[in-house]
Amino acid sequence: MEFLGGSIACIIGAIVLIGFVFLANAIRIVPEYQRIVVFRLGRSVGAKGPGIVILIPVIDRGVKVDLREQVREVPQQTSITKDNAPISIDFLWYFKVMEPTQSVLQVTNFETAAAGIAATTLRAVIGGIPLDDVLSQREHINTMLCAPASTK
Repeated sequence: MEFLGGSIACIIGAIVLIGFVFLANAIRIVPEYQRIVVFRLGRSVGAKGPGIVILIPVIDRGVKVDLREQVREVPQQTSITKDNAPISIDFLWYFKVMEPTQSVLQVTNFETAAAGIAATTLRAVIGGIPLDDVLSQREHINTMLCAPASTK
């Protein structure tokens, strides 16, 4: 009889432990500068947060997205100016996620895709300016890079 009481205590302890692990995996605290894009059985439910977000373990999967402005450095690369002169350029680029759900759904790696767009756009802008004007028109180049795609 005493053995039976000990095994019941072990079973209750195991259930409590499993419940605690289940609850710990279900509750996420999302800071103000992040969102969690929730996928329920593979389908996007949307972005959740900030604050407490409850995910159903095994059914829900959350992907964190940082909404703060990020800065990255692009390594030195060669570009060709309008007058076919090679020029070596390096630059910093800034990005900020505005739509967390779309940044997860529309591209595999948002940061890599944004870096590629920044480098390609810079090469296109440099390619339309003669070598003599590249240094003197840095502000104009910056304005062209910062302009929304619809105004280019």
